[in-house]
Formats: sequence, structure tokens, C-alpha cells
Amino acid sequence: MKHQFITIEGNIGAGKTTLAHLLAKKVNARLILEEFADNPFLPKFYEDPKQYAFPLELFFMAERYKQLKDLLHNDLFQDVTVSDYLFTKCLLFAKVNLPNEEFRLYQKLFEIIHQQLLHPDILIYLHAPVSKLQQNIKKRQRSYEQAIPDDYLFKVQETYTSYIKQHNIKTIFIDASNADFLGNEKHLQVVLDALEQDFRDGQHYFTLP
Repeated sequence: MKHQFITIEGNIGAGKTTLAHLLAKKVNARLILEEFADNPFLPKFYEDPKQYAFPLELFFMAERYKQLKDLLHNDLFQDVTVSDYLFTKCLLFAKVNLPNEEFRLYQKLFEIIHQQLLHPDILIYLHAPVSKLQQNIKKRQRSYEQAIPDDYLFKVQETYTSYIKQHNIKTIFIDASNADFLGNEKHLQVVLDALEQDFRDGQHYFTLP
């Protein structure tokens, strides 16, 4: 495997965790999954975003840092690691969810913490239309997600893609409109084949058969 630290990202419902599980199994990698279910503010946030956005994002940042800091004490050249989130998603969701003054404070905390972490070798970004995201959200039946408006998903999508392009991040950018990584082995193989390539910085686009 050419990449030791692989991160998968995408909007809510894009299929990040499913792909992370499958990839980690295929390449015998260490798997890091976001522990969103442990965040007590998440259901409350969807009911009252203005009141709970700041504690929600602080909790997520603390938990992600706690998980990822352990990589500093492991030899990444001996093991492959697959994560279903990029630490920078803390900042991206905070940008969508927080008012300006709170975001500036959050950004200062983020910058202090972010510089202490290892950055992934490559990012896999799953891009799917909002209609597909909503189908996936309904299918996984998390009660607090069922009323997420399309407008919110559009904002998250736009924030992700703008960040990736602006910072010229080395990205395998996959059109996941019809993705079925569990049911179609060819879809997973596209990702595995892509990970065997050497890429320059920037976005490298792939479609699924």
C-alpha cells in the first residue's frame, strides 16, 4: 500500500463508515471511526441548533483529538490506518453551524490542537447529490437525523468542496451518486486501484462503473 494514513470524508450519509470498514478489512489496516453516538449534544443540536451548536462542536473536537493523538505514538510506516473522518471536519462543520464570534473562538482552539496531529497521506472524498444523501440517511434510521433539511446538506457539501479545492489537498474524489460498496465489488475495487497510484497534490476524479 502506497499510503499509510488514509482518510475518508464526505457529507452526512455519503457512506464514509461503510467504505472505511471495507477498506480496512481489505488492506488489514488499523481502523479509526468517529464516535458520534457518544456525543450527548447531537440529538439536542438537531432540535435546537442555536443553543447546542457550540458544545456539540467542542465535544466532537475533543473526542476526535483524543482518538487521533494516539497515532503519534504508533509507527505509521509499519501499519496502514484508515479513518472515516478528517480532523479538519471540526472546523468545516463549525463554520456551517456557529455564528461568527463563536466560530473565531473555535478556530483559535482548533489551530492549537490541529498542529499537534499527523495529517493523512491521502483523502478519499465521497461526493453524492443531496437526494442520494437523504435516501441513505433515511435508510440508516437514526431518529435525530430524519428531519435534516436539504439546505443544511447543501451548505455542508459546499463547505467541504471549497476547502478541498482551496487548499489543493491530495484527494481521490469519487462520484458516489450510485455507490454500493457493500453490494458491488467493482465499486470497492475502483478505490483499491486508486490507492495503488501515486498522485500529485490536488483532486483526482473517479467514477464508479
